[in-house]
Amino acid sequence: MNICVFLSAADLDERYTRPAKEFAELLGKGGHTLVWGGSDVGLMKVVADGVQESGGRLLGVSVDFLAAKARRGADEMVIAKDLAERKRQLLEKADAVVIMVGGTGTLDEATEILELKKHGHTDKPVVLLNTAGFYDGLKEQFRRMEDEGFLPRPLTELVFFAEEPVGALAYLEESQGIE
Repeated sequence: MNICVFLSAADLDERYTRPAKEFAELLGKGGHTLVWGGSDVGLMKVVADGVQESGGRLLGVSVDFLAAKARRGADEMVIAKDLAERKRQLLEKADAVVIMVGGTGTLDEATEILELKKHGHTDKPVVLLNTAGFYDGLKEQFRRMEDEGFLPRPLTELVFFAEEPVGALAYLEESQGIE
């Protein structure tokens, strides 16, 4: 399975890097391909290292202005002209999406895939990995949107909230019929 992971390129505390590395190792050991923003820095590097060291493949989609930070030695690396094209290619190449901790770029990517799902333009499974309660506030906001009629589909059809890496991958594999 090609699993797109949206996440930060920042250097982060171990409470975020440890679960990210754990998810990456599960992904690699499962024989899956990481589809990610292609950067070889911060949390993006942690995840790419974990996948590669565990036998998985790396498919990166970087962007012109970040090409200098693109990972050398990825199985495949595409350089997009801008962030919109990068996001489009990441989603096209993915069978499923995992949203890890991140900043405004990650939030932009997360809301775009959820908007596409909301309108029936994709049926790819989406997991929000709520490491260390990072997305508790967002989860509460999504529930309020659902409760107050802002979502035309049940929240459970749009996104699965996982608290641990093993639950995130198990949900994705089950949704794709992988035992």
